Amino acid sequence: MRRFLIDNRRWLATGLLLTFGSSFGQTWFISLFAGEIRAEYGLSDGQWGALYTLATLGSAALLLSRGSLADTVPFSRLVPLVAGMFAIAALAMAFGTSIWALGIAVFLLRFCGQGMFSHVAATAMGRWFVATRGKAVAIKGLGYPIGEMVLPILVVILIGAIGWRATWGVTAAFIGLVILPVLMLLLAQDRVPSGQTEAVGSTGLAGRHWRRGEVLRHWLFPALIPLMLTPGFIGTVVFFHQVHIAEIKGWSLVQMAPAYPVFATVTVVTSLIAGWAADRFGADRFLPVVLLPMGLSMFLIGPAETPAHWMLTLAVLALTQGVVGTLWGALLPMVYGTNHLGAVRSMVIALMVFSTAIGPGITGALIDWGVPFPDQGFAMGIWCLLLAGAMGLVLRRLTAERRSIPVQTL
Repeated sequence: MRRFLIDNRRWLATGLLLTFGSSFGQTWFISLFAGEIRAEYGLSDGQWGALYTLATLGSAALLLSRGSLADTVPFSRLVPLVAGMFAIAALAMAFGTSIWALGIAVFLLRFCGQGMFSHVAATAMGRWFVATRGKAVAIKGLGYPIGEMVLPILVVILIGAIGWRATWGVTAAFIGLVILPVLMLLLAQDRVPSGQTEAVGSTGLAGRHWRRGEVLRHWLFPALIPLMLTPGFIGTVVFFHQVHIAEIKGWSLVQMAPAYPVFATVTVVTSLIAGWAADRFGADRFLPVVLLPMGLSMFLIGPAETPAHWMLTLAVLALTQGVVGTLWGALLPMVYGTNHLGAVRSMVIALMVFSTAIGPGITGALIDWGVPFPDQGFAMGIWCLLLAGAMGLVLRRLTAERRSIPVQTL
């Protein structure tokens, strides 16, 4: 591992910085400003949620249509362009005065951060690494929990000291003056996996590179869509409704806070183990088991009586979150090849962004209708178990198909 890190430090650092930088467009980061934004613009919880959902859905649609740029535009040109847009979006949050400006800013934050930064990071790891792809994807994914551990407390301190708008100004400066130049430096030299040429790349099923239309016509992608949607949906709503959970349980947010470093730590450890396992046994082996911890965590929310039980719930949930990034980062190039990986991944990322957009709206409406989130969690747990069983059947058919040539399409 030490040799691997040293030899590939430039490429691994690129992926790690992209995922860390995506923090500024993630739900958990933007939600830190929710109270100030609602007060500034006179928005109710429902109005703010609706604006956020529409902006996120718009970002998913744009990502679906522009995600293939990761296949046609060199990363050394694409990444600085996206980072520049990202910084402008943060500036718009700092200086915007209308609802329209707020909506556009949130849309760009979601598109550049959660969307393109995450998309390019995963596409790059899938294209740059072959035999060690699982480890590379896992290390790239460490940027997410690092952001979750470091940034919230810094943002809370800054908001208290200089105000929420100035904090967004600092964020814009950090993206434009730190992240962008470092990424340009790292991407000044491109990478081709050892023993291959960029034109050939690493092939997928049937020894070929799959285009987006072929992927959609093949049975596997539709079969995987429920698995693509579920972790983002559940992971988002658990954090989105933490105040609601605290009110039901009689806890304070301060009592719940120690659970989040635990969540991040377990995510990191699980991600590294998953990367090793993906290289050793194959990423497809995760399909039937990845949702089992998430299902268990949903069952734990209802009977949880103390903040310590909440910590256990998030620790179990983190087992799934730690594996998910490695699963898609390693599985997609293995199945579909790398020459059109950007176009394929853009569909997956768009679906994931879509799931994070609709989750708060659906679960929030159920809460308004008298169904508390812990009760909803029980239904989500059952769904995870059923879907895990279905993924066992998917793995069986995929394993058989990988051994047969030619591949049959629907």
